[in-house]
Amino acid sequence: MLAEQLTSREIHLAARPSGEPAPADFTLARTVLPDLADGQILVRNTWMSVDPYMRGRMNDAESYIPPFQLGAPLEGSAVGEVVASRADSVPVGATVVHFLGWREYAIVDAASATIADTALAPAQAYLGALGTTGLTAYAALTEVAPVRDGDVVFVSAAAGAVGSVAGQLARKLGAARVIGSAGGPEKAGKLVSAFGYDAAIDYRAGSVAGQLAEAAPDGVDVYLDSVGGDHLVAALGALRAGGRIALVGAISAVNATEPVPGPHNLFQLAYKDATMRGMLINSYFHLFPEWVGKAAGWLADGSLRTESTVVEGLEQAPDAFLRMMRGGNIGKMLVRL
Repeated sequence: MLAEQLTSREIHLAARPSGEPAPADFTLARTVLPDLADGQILVRNTWMSVDPYMRGRMNDAESYIPPFQLGAPLEGSAVGEVVASRADSVPVGATVVHFLGWREYAIVDAASATIADTALAPAQAYLGALGTTGLTAYAALTEVAPVRDGDVVFVSAAAGAVGSVAGQLARKLGAARVIGSAGGPEKAGKLVSAFGYDAAIDYRAGSVAGQLAEAAPDGVDVYLDSVGGDHLVAALGALRAGGRIALVGAISAVNATEPVPGPHNLFQLAYKDATMRGMLINSYFHLFPEWVGKAAGWLADGSLRTESTVVEGLEQAPDAFLRMMRGGNIGKMLVRL
């Protein structure tokens, strides 16, 4: 049973954004927590994630995941400490990963929580390299658009949560050259100095297609797309025969209020005998044990480098989300509660 006075602050969706979200679309609320039912645990969240896919859930539109509800807390990956339990499988004191972020305390069905081994890596790593963002890079480059020995690989949003892992992973999978795109000279420099890239494109500095042609004069074999738009057009133009594209996201169009035209050169896939395949990470959860087993070792020996941009306090979560959507992060954007 929970104390009657136990309350939790949480972030609600106050309005559905039209175009780019604004602070007024969110509100900070307080709720009284009910008693735990059998099979449930109470988690005091310590870290939460903000991610680009959350923008789509703010629209009242049919998708692969239900939209956020107005006047209700948002959701997303979080990690925290179990402070009460009515589930034999999850004891008090355990650190767990779950999907009820955007709040200080979460009542979680134990079956939907995963115990995190904090002896293996810090708790927040399970929201980044050891979480779905790391898994996205792994699934994209091993199953969706598999990297082969000697490949030239191009990654967009390369300084973000997925991209900062993907460049290093491509190298481990045998790529001969890895090229990343990011916005601004600081991020572009970080790609080469910290994240294993051979060359960096600053998309704010000029034509993506022109810079890609300079960085990969003989073309690319694999493209991991998190941006769409001019990046996808450039990658299609640079793709070599038998090339592979993994469609992970399209952040360039996520705030669009009108339908976004498709790439004008899509037919290049046909005469290059190339493939372009979309992916939802939900379809690759079976790879989690394999990925964590590899990535934890690489984190421990220093051959996989990660960075996070950390914002302090639940009340700053909307600002963290808005900053992330504008590219104001290097590596994983996290909120420490």
